[in-house]
This record gives sequence, structure tokens and C-alpha cells, in this order.
Amino acid sequence: MRDEGSPNTVDARLAVRLATLRTEHGWSLDELSRRAGVSRSTLSRLERGELSPTTTMLGQLCTVYGRTMSRLLMEVEAEPPQLVPAARQPVWRDERSGFVRRSVSPPHAGLRAEIVEGTLDAGADISYENAPVPGVEQHIWVLDGTVEVTVDRTVHTVRAGDCLRFRLRGPSHFHCPGPRRVRYALMIVLP
Repeated sequence: MRDEGSPNTVDARLAVRLATLRTEHGWSLDELSRRAGVSRSTLSRLERGELSPTTTMLGQLCTVYGRTMSRLLMEVEAEPPQLVPAARQPVWRDERSGFVRRSVSPPHAGLRAEIVEGTLDAGADISYENAPVPGVEQHIWVLDGTVEVTVDRTVHTVRAGDCLRFRLRGPSHFHCPGPRRVRYALMIVLP
């Protein structure tokens, strides 16, 4: 994971926040491992800042803690201003999966919605085992390319200009069939 402009600060703050969340819940590493399906040793390395989480791993932890990924990442960022210039929008990369996530309109106290720009390389797959917050409303508007989104065991092929909207209550899967990457806007509205 990398924050443009300051490569290690978001990673370091994320490690501290993950350790704090576990402590706040009163869970041991073994208990969190059981709940999240991530090995104890990996969790320990994440909390010490020795390892950056993959998108899937961060999704599993968000589910256990009842947070969207944006909300967790917001918790390690300073309070976002009302105007978010493009150059100040936090960018997070998962090089292994080919996923880039730009928080266009980060979560903000008192607001229930956020906007994310996502890009997936051709052939990329990302799976989330559960909804981070059951019933979270999502709108996916494809700006360029094609993405296959699986929700409630139904595969939706979403092409440039199309918008898929749903309430997420279970697992989801994103796949970019190619031949080029997909770029989309995701609006997340908490229940």
C-alpha cells in the first residue's frame, strides 16, 4: 500500500490503527485470526507495519470491524476538507492485484456517502467475502472499459456509461475481462 507523495506515513498509521481496533475489541491475535480468516503471523506483521495488506486482506479486516475500506483509510488520514483538490485525494495501490483506489470524496463526519475512483488492470480479480457494513448501498458507474461485478451470485457486465446499483449484504467479486483496464466511480452510502 502506498500514499502518493509520502510513501510510508499511511502504512505506518494504518498499522497502528489496526492494532488499536483489535485492542478496542478486546481480541487476541488468535481471535482476530479466527474471525478474519487471516493468519496470526500475518496479522502480527500488519500491526507492526512490516507488511502492507492486500485489497482482499484489508476487506476481510474491514468486515470484521464493521467498516468500509474508505472509512478505515479515513481514520488514518487527517480530517478531510470540504473541497478535496485532485492532488490531495488519497490514492491506495495494491500492486499484486492491479487495483488502484482514489478517494475522490472521502468519508466525513456527518456524511453517509463517499465517492471512490477505482481502476483494475485487464485480467484483475478482487473478491470480498462479506459486506463491510451489511446493507451498504453502492453505485458503480463505469467511466472507461468493462467490469464484471458479482453480487448475490449474479454476474453483471457493466460497460462504459452503465451504472450498477445495489445494497450489499454478502460477498462480491470484481473482474476486469479486458482487453484494457477498467476505470469506474463507486458511490458508497452507509445505511
